[in-house]
Amino acid sequence: MNSKWNYEPPTPERQLAAKELADKINMSPILAELLIKRGIRTESAAKRFFRPMLSELIDPFLMNDMDIAVDRLNDAMGRKERIMVYGDYDVDGCTAVALVYKFLQQFYSNIEYYIPDRYEEGYGISIKALDYAAQAGVKLIIVLDCGIKAIDEIAYAKSLGIDFIICDHHVPDDELPCAVAILNPKRANSTYPFKHLCGCGVGFKFMQAFAKNNGIAFSQLVPLLEFCAVSIAADIVPVTGENRILAFHGLKQLNQNPSVGLKSIIEICGLTGREITMSDIIFKIGPRINASGRVQNGTETVDLLVERDFQKALIEASHINEYNEQRKDIDKQMTEEANQIVERLESQEHQSAIVLYDEGWKKGVVGIVASRLTEIYYRPTVVLSCNDGMATGSARSVAGYDIYDAIKECRDLLENFGGHTYAVGLSLKVENIPEFRRRFQLYVSQHILPEQTEAMLDVEAEIDFKDITKKLHNDLKKFAPHGPENPKPIFCTRNVYDYGTSKVVGKQQEHIKLELVDSRSSNVMNGIAFGQSAAARYIKSKRSFDIAYTIEENIYKRNEVQLQIEDIKPSEEY
Repeated sequence: MNSKWNYEPPTPERQLAAKELADKINMSPILAELLIKRGIRTESAAKRFFRPMLSELIDPFLMNDMDIAVDRLNDAMGRKERIMVYGDYDVDGCTAVALVYKFLQQFYSNIEYYIPDRYEEGYGISIKALDYAAQAGVKLIIVLDCGIKAIDEIAYAKSLGIDFIICDHHVPDDELPCAVAILNPKRANSTYPFKHLCGCGVGFKFMQAFAKNNGIAFSQLVPLLEFCAVSIAADIVPVTGENRILAFHGLKQLNQNPSVGLKSIIEICGLTGREITMSDIIFKIGPRINASGRVQNGTETVDLLVERDFQKALIEASHINEYNEQRKDIDKQMTEEANQIVERLESQEHQSAIVLYDEGWKKGVVGIVASRLTEIYYRPTVVLSCNDGMATGSARSVAGYDIYDAIKECRDLLENFGGHTYAVGLSLKVENIPEFRRRFQLYVSQHILPEQTEAMLDVEAEIDFKDITKKLHNDLKKFAPHGPENPKPIFCTRNVYDYGTSKVVGKQQEHIKLELVDSRSSNVMNGIAFGQSAAARYIKSKRSFDIAYTIEENIYKRNEVQLQIEDIKPSEEY
């Protein structure tokens, strides 16, 4: 009973368009209307949406510097130069490194990978790594998911005789590093038609171009799409355009024939035998891949992702699972401490943003804590810890607000920063924190919209229980994979009642297992409302209420549909 519902009933014109499209594609007008909301208005566009084709991937050579990057890689291999594949320690960076390394290793042996230590080296390209590369005789570094702002570091590498190919997707500054090639669809002069690739996606496009140039069959790239799916889900990039094609076929690979490393993670997660979705990646697979870089070193993750022996992979996956359990304990403790700080700051309720600092917090978990606080207080949040005398941390945003712009406005107070609309990493001197907090909060208060500071549910359609048929559910599955700009549809039904058997469940009695009937039909629907036990008393009062929900398959009872309740409101409360 906490969210505001954003629902716009369809106009007569849109209803007519939905009916016409529904007739052409043999689908419910309810779902045809969802297609129209996504900009899909024709039968051919609907078919492309439901059946994304690998043949429709964009020509990789449309990306700036792609021809230069491929030529330099070909030269390195022809001259038998040592190549290093370097990446960030998060999911996107580790999957990108695994993808590029696994593909190139099939054709070239003088190659290694490197993931910097979060605590000893920090984010991005480190001087320690460059010194190591020089000693190891590395002549070319392919850097993935970072590097776009590493001007000084890449200049230093050049002085050591090391060339760089940058594969990044973060927003660049006006000045670019002196790399041989910079592959980034967000470049100011970008000629690439799709701007929202993740770092792993940029790495895939590089390998696609390399394969095309060298006559390597595209089919050899297909198994690597699983890494793209994991990265797209975990990095929360729009699941539209080229990302939808990559994610769709990556999920197919993940479900039908996953690599040894990912198969071991799937088993550790308890997902074996189930259809893996983007949600499974976000909540189960992704956090485990991330945990190694947060608690120990991300190199272990890449070791696992490129492993060929399943028994060895299971052992490595169990280690990563242990790191994830440690991460959860640290995350819980830090979130509780952060909550106490926010609650003590009486003036905080009048601020449009949260900025917290504690020198004792673990650097690897501040991003998760920032996300938690954003969910709780629905305000852009920055969480900082201390590392080698410097405040370093992460910023997370609410839906629709560009936190990168807010951080950029304070750049004169920062030592370094980088990221995108909803997530930014930053570092600054400890003494600059008070002024940063003041200016950041002021900028947010002047630019954030009132509706961006409250929890909002975007309801896509109002339906009755009689509309929820097996065909509707099967057709609804075709809308996957879901993510930003293609969210899992949320429906609402007004004036529903407890059938008499709803009850509170869970170890701490925090959930409600529901059996509901609506006022317009005799259909009884099962549902689950996670973390909403506070609504149980109202539900049992026999008064009517409205529900917002997604339509799911009950994993314990195959072919049975259940509702996952997102919000519950007394009827007539809008």
